[in-house]
Amino acid sequence: MTLVAALVLLAGLGYGSLHLPMPYLVAAPGVTVDTLGQQEDGAPVIGVEGAENYEHDGSLSMVTVQYAGGPDHRLNLFTLVTAWLSPSQAVLPEELLFPAGRSQEEVTERQTVQMNDSQTDATAAALNQLNIDYEAIPLVADTVADMPADGVVEPGDRIIEVDGEKVPTHTTGADTEELVGSSYVVERVGDREPGEPVALVLDRDGEEVEVDMDTVAGEEGNAAVGVLIADDMDFPVDVSISVGEIGGPSAGMMFSLGIIDRLSEEGVTGGARIAGSGTITSDGQVGGVSGIPQKMVSAKRDGAEYFFVAADSCSQISQSAAYGELDVVRVETLTDAMDALEVIRGGEGELPRCE
Repeated sequence: MTLVAALVLLAGLGYGSLHLPMPYLVAAPGVTVDTLGQQEDGAPVIGVEGAENYEHDGSLSMVTVQYAGGPDHRLNLFTLVTAWLSPSQAVLPEELLFPAGRSQEEVTERQTVQMNDSQTDATAAALNQLNIDYEAIPLVADTVADMPADGVVEPGDRIIEVDGEKVPTHTTGADTEELVGSSYVVERVGDREPGEPVALVLDRDGEEVEVDMDTVAGEEGNAAVGVLIADDMDFPVDVSISVGEIGGPSAGMMFSLGIIDRLSEEGVTGGARIAGSGTITSDGQVGGVSGIPQKMVSAKRDGAEYFFVAADSCSQISQSAAYGELDVVRVETLTDAMDALEVIRGGEGELPRCE
């Protein structure tokens, strides 16, 4: 009788444990959005005003991962085991997406900011690639507490001179090595021994303000003053990108390619169906992202022939259920992606591959 009771108790505990909420997420293939396509209302996903627009065959699709779970909607063990056994899903620790102390609303807000920033950087990278000039003005976003700039430099200040030299703000296309905007400021301030002074001229609400500070050693040992800056971009065209509720920075590369296609008289795909994922910087560097195995499944499901992946994400491709079913192309820069598209269009040459 005791043995039967124990077995019943164990069975009950086992059954109950299957329904206990667990601090894990399930990642599954999400939606794809063709950056060359249209929204439900017929408007283009990427719209450009101020320049001639073109429409071409083919597709350049951004791909997403759909996450289930989170601090407010925890999944049970049964759901996690089912996902773990699925070839197209992955089980991940909750803190990868929801760091301790950060609410679901805060994560969503951060992803929205990252998406907006990626669209700005994608526009800058595309215009660089097309040798279209624009202006990048270094703008103070914030200062670091207890650093020399704290209380001296204010958010919203524009940095117009460093050590008596005007900050160059006009870009000159993809082939230039000249630093402009915030990159110039960071380089000039850091190019001295920590402890040496730096003189800045700021534009504060239309008035010039001169400040002098001693630098200190930054995190990497270079000279720093504790100013967080970003470029206030002034583009000659107005680019709008509409992808609904999707957040995060991982569509940057595909946004850039979509903008280039929209501004090019001849299409960049040659009619091919291409998907991909990777972040972008304003100077065209493509960065790695997570969720590549699920994104490849999304891409294959929706008809992609090629998948462009950041070099930093190459290690993930063999984990995908779509591995071997897509022609995977490795890219490190936007120029790499454009070169690969030229090979795809022409049918000649070698495409760069993940090792």
